[in-house]
Amino acid sequence: MLRISIANPYEYPLEFQQLKDAARLVLEGEGVKACKVTLAFVDNAHIHRLNKQFLDHDEPTDVLTFPYSDAGAKTLEGEVVIGYEVAKEYAADRGHDAALELALYVIHGCLHLCGYTDTDARGEREMRAKEREYLKKLNLPDIA
Repeated sequence: MLRISIANPYEYPLEFQQLKDAARLVLEGEGVKACKVTLAFVDNAHIHRLNKQFLDHDEPTDVLTFPYSDAGAKTLEGEVVIGYEVAKEYAADRGHDAALELALYVIHGCLHLCGYTDTDARGEREMRAKEREYLKKLNLPDIA
């Protein structure tokens, strides 16, 4: 069973079902049979603190992923923390709706939970291709 929940402590206007559908599509598409995943939408100060604490990057970021289960565990557990204000800013800069940017971040974070990395050129190309694949399956435009 795929259990996907949303944490929205700042009460942002979110399209909950679209976000859960994006996560479910990626997780199912990557062969996950059981999971307990939380999608958390936070402000710049919150994600900045996490980014500094865990990655020693002193700035807000778009997505941070925290896997709580080991690779190969029967149930995939983890959290995808998304910078809501970053998404709004990037969406405005790129000329599309924030909901689309948020869906991309959910896809990106879930791919990380499934083991994809973007720390080198090859991994980044692979992740962008997967992001495009899932955006297309969701009938969303390619913004990856």
